[in-house]
Amino acid sequence: MLEKTYLACGVPDKNFNDQELEELFSQALSNALCGLNDSRQVIIIPPDITRVHSRAGFLTEIAAKQLGKKLGAILPALGTHTPMNHNELSRMFGSVPKEKFLVHDWRNDITELGRLKTDFVEKITEGAVHYDWPVQVNKLLCGKNFGGNFSLILSIGQVVPHEVAGMANHTKNIFVGTGGKEAIDKSHFAGAVYGMERIMGRTNTPVRALFDEGMRQFEPRMPPVLWVLTVIGERTEAEIITAGKEQERHAVRGLFIGFGRECFEKAASLSREINVNLLEEPIGKMVVYLDPGEYRTTWLGNKAIYRTRMAIKDGGELLILAPALERFGEDLEIDALIRKYGYRSHDEIIAKAAPGTELGENLSAAAHLIHGCSEGRFTVRYCPGEKLSRKDIEAIGYKWGDLEEAKSRYDINRLSQGWNTINGEKVFYISNPALGLWAGKGTIHNN
Repeated sequence: MLEKTYLACGVPDKNFNDQELEELFSQALSNALCGLNDSRQVIIIPPDITRVHSRAGFLTEIAAKQLGKKLGAILPALGTHTPMNHNELSRMFGSVPKEKFLVHDWRNDITELGRLKTDFVEKITEGAVHYDWPVQVNKLLCGKNFGGNFSLILSIGQVVPHEVAGMANHTKNIFVGTGGKEAIDKSHFAGAVYGMERIMGRTNTPVRALFDEGMRQFEPRMPPVLWVLTVIGERTEAEIITAGKEQERHAVRGLFIGFGRECFEKAASLSREINVNLLEEPIGKMVVYLDPGEYRTTWLGNKAIYRTRMAIKDGGELLILAPALERFGEDLEIDALIRKYGYRSHDEIIAKAAPGTELGENLSAAAHLIHGCSEGRFTVRYCPGEKLSRKDIEAIGYKWGDLEEAKSRYDINRLSQGWNTINGEKVFYISNPALGLWAGKGTIHNN
């Protein structure tokens, strides 16, 4: 695997402005392109609208201008997510021409580069699962001997704690973001069975090992991948006042660019400092807000559960304010499975996902159901808008809450990030669960 880092810049109190980002990124991209000596075009793989705070949209816009005619296509790393609409493309990617965007179809637009053997998968998961793993990518990404037309893959995204891979992005952006059904199913299920609490916030995990080994063995069949990785943190109140923009609540703390794994390791190390919040005491009442512009399904909204579960005490309650919630799965087939089986315990879902069963043929859905269950340890209470009823919420295994009543009691415009006291009740508030991980001290190790 080609290993060369062009930029590794960031510290916990850094706040890159747009001009600094553009200058640093443009220079690193120029240096990388000079070393290619290949006349073919470049394909950009950014995240979709569900990672709008990553600043990947801004960086994609810069890259598109710099590449000019050398830009072949932009393929958002959808994975199983709903394709972006015109308004979402404009919101995230600004002036980038819409005709450059393609849509990844995880069921049909796939090439298999090879397979990792069963004994390797069994070993890295410590026997949690017993199957091989297909190394699958969108067919556009295959090297010239496999029908591809690009000299370079420019993979852009954010490194942040993640429930499946431990830390998001890097090789995950390729093998999940542009991966196929079997690869996504098996990788997600492996992580769920191995144990989410053993994965989140860690750099080296069984699922990460799958992605990295797939890249190591089969990278020659794809164009080289230049990784562009951001680390994002919440602005301090002083930074917001200085910026003069109340809506600018997120700061770029780090930018890491290069070929190979070193840039990811450095980004992950910074992300652990910034995005992992270790708490002195367990939380009895957690309130999480799901922004209507980002969260319309529990497939995405359950980050409120994943990223907080290690901080909530036994018998506690997680209250999720979800005004735009309209269904459960991003994918309609998975939505139907969530409605049918619900968020049940680890053991129940594993039993229902036996080989040859309906869930056994849809392991990413099974993994999601495991991830979304509190195992009876704490209460999950969803407060949706008008598109989902109390019956809908309770049918999938959650408690229902009245949104207007909850908003009246827990006014998000008055709550501060972290601890608050509301009419004598001690509450911990999170405005966007995608930006971090909350856990008790001693639960996350530096690996």
